Amino acid sequence: MSYPNLSDLINHLLGTNIQLPIAMFGAFVALAIITAAWIGKKEVMRFEQSGKLPASIISGNKSIATHVLVSDLAMICAIFGVIGARIFHLLEYPREFLQDPFAMIFSREGFSIFGGLIVGAIAGAVFLKKRAVPIAPMLDALAPSVILGYGIGRVGCQISGDGDWGTAANMAIKPSWLPDWFWAQTYDNNAVGTIISAPGVYPTPLYEALAALLIFAFLWCIRKTHYKTGFLFSMYLLLSGFERLLIEKIRINSEYHLWGMSFTQAEFISTALILAGIMGIIKSMNAQLLTKIIFSVVAVSALSACAQL
Repeated sequence: MSYPNLSDLINHLLGTNIQLPIAMFGAFVALAIITAAWIGKKEVMRFEQSGKLPASIISGNKSIATHVLVSDLAMICAIFGVIGARIFHLLEYPREFLQDPFAMIFSREGFSIFGGLIVGAIAGAVFLKKRAVPIAPMLDALAPSVILGYGIGRVGCQISGDGDWGTAANMAIKPSWLPDWFWAQTYDNNAVGTIISAPGVYPTPLYEALAALLIFAFLWCIRKTHYKTGFLFSMYLLLSGFERLLIEKIRINSEYHLWGMSFTQAEFISTALILAGIMGIIKSMNAQLLTKIIFSVVAVSALSACAQL
């Protein structure tokens, strides 16, 4: 069962018939931002105490603590993340966009999570650079909170049934010890109004939420160990990229066809993130290299979209 709006869940639990104009996915995105910003601020404070980040910076004519910037950073990343998510979705479906650009741009559906992360990260990097905050240690400090926020957002996808589910589930290969709901769901009353035949599709948002929680737990456990600057964020890139690459095998997505190869946008970006993570772990990736990789991903994604036309 899906609950596109918060009132749907309240009515189901309490037997009421109220109507609240609050989208469940949007509520979870807000919760993800608030939670990530709160945990991220705590980690930045710890980095300040250990000397990995400056205790304060000069903003305008006054000195402020570095961790105070986290709230503003979260809002900037969120705003540009939404824009990036929409842009990358349009790049993923170029034919549909050209057929009806107005509907695609202003639709409430269709957001690419990787597009949001990439554009949000670029905007955040610009924000930090203008305030002379070291980017690499800040990325290390925020890595656990970013993946946790991602997981919370995926819970929103799962509950609202926003269309980010997988392919038709093959019940013949389901392990007997797994419950059916973990293997296949029909997402009744989903946000996109799609009717899914039984036994259903793979609940990929649920899998991603669990994977994000495990990655967060791992990063949280190793965050106080001795490592070079950039290592923790590189581990985040590696693990999150690997997680999404696996999930893509059972997801429904538009494919690009370039140079005799077929791949989805998420597969391409996931591969780039994995490579960046490996490079960062080996060479202690710096912010300049990360920026080059992000811009390369954006450029190649745009070229791939053009090639699909």
